[in-house]
Parts: sequence; C-alpha cells; structure tokens
Amino acid sequence: MPEPFTAEKAEAAQWFRTLRDRIVAAFEGLEDLPGPGKAGRFEVTPTTRPDGGGGIMSVMRGGRVFEKVGVNWSEVHGPLGERAQKAMAARGVPGMDSDARFWASGISLVAHMQNPHCPAVHMNTRMFWTPGAWWFGGGADLNPCLEYAEDTAHFHGQMQAACDAHDPSYYPRFKAWADEYFFVPHRGRARGVGGIFYDDLNTDDWQADFAFTKAVGQAFLPAFLPVTERRLGTVWSEADREAQLVHRGLYAEYNLVYDRGTKFGLETGHDANAVLMSLPPIAKWT
Repeated sequence: MPEPFTAEKAEAAQWFRTLRDRIVAAFEGLEDLPGPGKAGRFEVTPTTRPDGGGGIMSVMRGGRVFEKVGVNWSEVHGPLGERAQKAMAARGVPGMDSDARFWASGISLVAHMQNPHCPAVHMNTRMFWTPGAWWFGGGADLNPCLEYAEDTAHFHGQMQAACDAHDPSYYPRFKAWADEYFFVPHRGRARGVGGIFYDDLNTDDWQADFAFTKAVGQAFLPAFLPVTERRLGTVWSEADREAQLVHRGLYAEYNLVYDRGTKFGLETGHDANAVLMSLPPIAKWT
C-alpha cells in the first residue's frame, strides 16, 4: 500500500524548493545594485541526513548588501531520535509514542546585513508528517538593530495581507504568537519587532493550509525587499555598527538557547552547518 500523503509531500517539497530558488535570485539581484565592492554570490552545498533525506544549503558571505545570508531547503525523513520523539509525544502528536517515523520539508532563511540601518530578517515555512498527523508551520520576523517605524509597519502590513486573504483571525493570532515565541526571557526583551509565527496548523483541509503557507512564503520578498532598498544608501557610524553587533549577540543567544528549529535540527541529525547557518558572522557582547 502506498504511504499516505505521498503526492502532497512531493507537492510541498517542490514548492519550498521553488521558493528557495526565487529568493536566492532576488537576493543576488540586490547584490547587483550599484555600490562599492564586489557583488556577492551564494555558495551552494548539498546536505545529507544519515537516516534519510537531505537538502541544499546556500550561504553568501561578504556581499555588498548581505554580510551573511543563508537560504536553506530540506526534505528529510526516517525515525526520530528518542529525545525528539519524546518531545513530539509531549506536544500531543498522535501515535508518536509508538511510531517514530517522520517526514519534513521546508525552507529556512536568515539574513544579516552589512549596513546597520538594514534590518536582519528570518523566514521559514515547512510541512511535517508523521503516521498519525500532518501540519504546517512557519512565519517571518524582522530584526532591526536600529528601528524605523515605517519599516516595521510595512513588514507587518505584508504579513497581515497574506493572513487576511485566508482567515481574518490569523494575523492577530499569529502576530501574538510571534511576540511570545521570539521573546528572550533571560534578557526580558523581544528579539526584534516581530512578524508572524504559527505551528501545528491543521484545519483538516490540506489544500487550504498549504495555500496559506504558500501565501506566507510569497509575502516575504514584498515585505523585505522594499525595506532593504530604502536603507541601503543610509550612511552609518561606528556607533551604528556597535549597536548592530550587540544586537547580533542577542540574536545568537536566542537561536542557541530557545529556537525550536535549531534544537530539532541538531537532535534529528541534520547537517550541523545547515542548522547553525542562522548565526551571525560577527557578534559582540557588552
């Protein structure tokens, strides 16, 4: 008997890969804008998971616009490790206490910028399947070290439009979830200015939930590119750079201590370099 959701898995994995290609091309397009230095390009490396599957790690370092940016795609499967299985069971995933098989695919990106006036950004969308359940998750959040209210409003406006087209309750719900999820308890502050975050999305309508997840992915470039282009020419000072490096320290703390995706990737044996590509190239702690 064919494994359930074979067609849906293939469709989702292909979409995430297509989105990855589109974003990589757009980011290299930003690098081609006039400016000092040599335009950056992504280094593309295949990744593997010993128990099944792999992906594509695409990282650019030292570009005109991006100091470091990673855009990763993956499709992995196999048995979950004991810790990951227990964590899933504790979340109430049906059947996970007795059957540890899983499949997952998604895209994940983090961008750290050269100019401190350009905000760092994170986005991911994913589908997860186990023999007892399937769901979607993801979101995007903006992480400026020097905040501009109009940039925050634009980014949130694009995320809200993507949500409202599918369910008017999504944006307030997923914005609040992002505010809670991207909070750094030991610092008593948020990682950035938020966005949206959702997980375990299963309304019993796979096509509707997939359509929403695609909408979130499609909203990313219109949300991020105009903000970046607006700030690229802003002159920055050593004080601005200092603020950027200190904020990157906060970002690194969050990703290493609290981020669910980082923990899951490391615990399930995915390529460590791909999992940790979100870390900034240079950071500072006061």
